[in-house]
Amino acid sequence: MYAMWRLQVALCTLSVLSLSSGGESKARSCSEVRQAYNAKGFSLVNVPHQEISGEHLRVCPQGYTCCTSEMEDKLNQQSKLEFEKLVEESSHKMRTTFVSRHKKFDEFFLELLDNSEKSLNSMFTRTYGKLYMQNSEVFQDLFTELKRYYTGGNVNLEEMLNDFWSRLLERMFQLLNSQYHFTDDYLECVSKYTDQLKPFGDIPRKLKAQVTRAFIAARTFVQGLMVGREVANRVAKVNVAPACVKALTRMLYCPYCRGMPGLKPCPNYCHNVMRGCLANQADLDSEWNLFIDAMLLVADRLQGPSNIEAVIQPIDIKISDAIMTMQDNSMQVSAKVFQGCGQPKPSGIGRSVRGISDVFSGRFRPYTPEERPTTAAGTSLDRLRAVWRTMQHSVIDIKEKLKESKRFWSNLPDDICAKGKLTEPDEEQCWNSHTKGRYFPEVVKEGLTNQVNNPEVEVDITRPDTLIRQQIMALRVMTNKLKNAYNGNDIYFQDSSDEGSSSGSGSGCSDGCTTEFIFVGTEAPVIGADRSDERAAAAGKSVSCGPSVLLLTVALTLPLWAMQTQWR
Repeated sequence: MYAMWRLQVALCTLSVLSLSSGGESKARSCSEVRQAYNAKGFSLVNVPHQEISGEHLRVCPQGYTCCTSEMEDKLNQQSKLEFEKLVEESSHKMRTTFVSRHKKFDEFFLELLDNSEKSLNSMFTRTYGKLYMQNSEVFQDLFTELKRYYTGGNVNLEEMLNDFWSRLLERMFQLLNSQYHFTDDYLECVSKYTDQLKPFGDIPRKLKAQVTRAFIAARTFVQGLMVGREVANRVAKVNVAPACVKALTRMLYCPYCRGMPGLKPCPNYCHNVMRGCLANQADLDSEWNLFIDAMLLVADRLQGPSNIEAVIQPIDIKISDAIMTMQDNSMQVSAKVFQGCGQPKPSGIGRSVRGISDVFSGRFRPYTPEERPTTAAGTSLDRLRAVWRTMQHSVIDIKEKLKESKRFWSNLPDDICAKGKLTEPDEEQCWNSHTKGRYFPEVVKEGLTNQVNNPEVEVDITRPDTLIRQQIMALRVMTNKLKNAYNGNDIYFQDSSDEGSSSGSGSGCSDGCTTEFIFVGTEAPVIGADRSDERAAAAGKSVSCGPSVLLLTVALTLPLWAMQTQWR
C-alpha cells in the first residue's frame, strides 16, 4: 500500500516536471523577437534572450514577456511613426491630385488670357495704328485687372468693366470731337451719361455679363482646388492622441512582447483601432463630400459645350464693334453730351485732314467656314484649338479625380487596414489584442460620437479636434463660394447687409465682415505669386447667364490668329 502511494507521487512529480520543463523551454525563447526587433533598427543591448516577468509593462499584457520597459517605450514611439506614415501614404494620391490639377488648370487659364492680350494688342496696333498705341493703357489695364481678379486680387469685376467703358468713352469722345478742348471735369460729366446714352450699344452689358460669370467660375474653381489641397495636407498630418498610440502599440507590437513577432492583427480589431484613432478625420467627410459636389457643379460650368465653331465672338471683336457703334452714333451722342454738359471750348486746332471715319474704318469680323485661312494664321488657330481641347480634357480629368475623392476620410480607416497586408485574413490565426485567436467585439461605426463604445481606443467624444473643426469651416466657406459661383454670384463682393446671403458682384463687406479662408498655419494659402487675401469691398447686382469660362477665354483668343491674314 505504501509502495503504491510512493509510486503515484513519483509519477505525478515526473509529469509536472516534464510539463513545466517543456513549457518553460518553449515560452522562454526570445530569439525571434530579438531578430524582428533588430530588423526595426533597434539595438539588441539589454534585450532578453529568454522571457522575463512582465509586471513592468504598461501597455502590453503583464505575463511572461520578451519586452523590457525600454523596449515597450521604443515600440510605442515606433507605432506612432508608422501610423503617421500610413495616413500620409494612404492620402498621398488624393493630395497630389489636387496639387497637380490646380497647377495645370492655373497654367492653362493664364496662358489663354496672356495670348488674348497679346493678340488684341497686335491686331489693334495693326488696325488703329498710332491712335491705339497712344491709348493702349486703357486695354492693358483691362487685362491687368482681369488677371489680378483671377489670381485673387481685390477687384470688383463689374466696377472694373464699367470703368473700362467709361475710360474708352472719354478717349473716343475726344477723338471724335478733336476740334474741342475738354477739361477733366467735362470728361467726368461725359462719363455720367454712359448708361443713359449707351454710346456703345448693348455690347458693354452683354460682355460684362459673360466676363463676370466666366471669371467668377474660373477663379472660384482654382481656389477650390487650392483649398482642397490645403485641407487634405493639414488633415493628413494627424495629431496622434496618447490613447491612440497606446492602442496602436497593443495592436502592432504587443505580439513581439508575447514572443510572436510575425503575428498580424485581426481585421475587425484593426478597424476598431483605426476608427478610434481617425474619428475626427471621419467627421470631415460630410463637409468634404458637399465641397466635392460643389466643385463638380462649377466644373460642369467650366466645361461647357464642346463645339468650337459655335463660340461667341472674341473680346477684341466685341470692343471693335463697340467702337464702330459709337462712331456711327457720334453726332447724336455728342449733341446730347453738349446739351447736358454744356458747349465745350474750341481747341483752336481743326479736325485732322484724315477723317475719323478713315481712322476707324478697320472693322474686325470672324471668318466663315468657307473663308477659314490656310496660312500661318490658320496653323496658329489649329494650335490654339489643340490647347483648348487639352484644357477641356484637363477639366474632364479633374472631375473624375474629384469623384474618386468622395467619402475619402470616412473610408480611410478601412483603407489603411486593407492596405499593405497590415492584417491577417485568417480570423483564427490573428492577434486579437491579448493572444492568437478570433476577435469577438463588433466593429464600431466611423465618426467621433460613435467611438463612445469603442473597445480598443479611449476617445473623449466631448472634445473634437480643433484643427479638424477649422478645416470643416474652411470647406464650408469654400462650398458656399462655389455654389454662388455656379449661379454667377461672387460673394467676395457681397453686400454686408445681406446677412450671409449670396448676391453677386456687389458692394463690399463692412469692417466686421470677412469671407477669407479659415486655415491654421504660419501663412495663409495662396494660389500664386500675386494672390492676396480676400476682403469684400463693393456691391451691385448679380450677373446674368453667360457662356462657359473656357469657351469665353478661348473666345478672347481664337479668331485673332485667323484675322491676321485678313489685315496683311
